[in-house]
Amino acid sequence: MIEIVLRDRCIACDKCVEACPTDVFVRGDDGVPLIARQGDCQTCFMCEAYCPVDALYVAPDAHPLPEPPDVTELAERGLLGGYRRQIGWGHGRTPGARRAIGPVLPSTSQVIIS
Repeated sequence: MIEIVLRDRCIACDKCVEACPTDVFVRGDDGVPLIARQGDCQTCFMCEAYCPVDALYVAPDAHPLPEPPDVTELAERGLLGGYRRQIGWGHGRTPGARRAIGPVLPSTSQVIIS
């Protein structure tokens, strides 16, 4: 379930808002998404996968955690952006970098058509 939106990393690109199939987020007055309907989260990880700066943390649990996770510990354990890395999106991206990039697509020279 979505647990954290890191304001200091967020670039207000709205990719998480757009990717969420259950409209868990609303855009805050400053552009940073807010978790408005945590109970509607399906733990699909799409928001985390699409976040270009690893500003979100989705816990693999289907229920809210009893206490907010320690962001420093999550970062040290490589869990911020962990799902994105597991699926291979954003290869070469610097964790926490404040730049907006999408998934890495192969160049035409790497595409094999059979």
